[in-house]
Amino acid sequence: MDIGQAIIDGTQEVFTTMLMVELEIGKPIIGKGGEVQANITSMLGLGKDIRGMLAVHCPADVAKDITGSFLGMEVEELDEDVKDAIGEIANMVAGSLKISFHEHGQDIELAIPTTIVGDSFRTSGMFGATRVAVPFTMNGSTFIVELKYMAAA
Repeated sequence: MDIGQAIIDGTQEVFTTMLMVELEIGKPIIGKGGEVQANITSMLGLGKDIRGMLAVHCPADVAKDITGSFLGMEVEELDEDVKDAIGEIANMVAGSLKISFHEHGQDIELAIPTTIVGDSFRTSGMFGATRVAVPFTMNGSTFIVELKYMAAA
């Protein structure tokens, strides 16, 4: 299974069907690199056959644009609506990945998303996990959808 392509397909599906937005797609990055300065990150854990974490990392302007598209209104600040919207994006992309893994004979369970907001934070995953990050551009600003994963022991 091509994880990078699964992230691209899932993210595109969510944005075109739920937000009616076309995204520019960057090249998937395996391993280190491709970080963006995120002001908001929503992440959720994966369990069962695949353990890991899916995260959506957004600068403030992208997060507000996503939320505005979701709600059909102008968004001025990183408020609860923005946290909820980015959490829902992460949840829907993870749901799409769950289907892709299932089609390849791997069952995964999804946790509830957790969203953090701030000017200076860093997320880290499991030691030894494979990292695949895909940059997407919306309205001229880039955000990252990242999956850190490993097969369950």
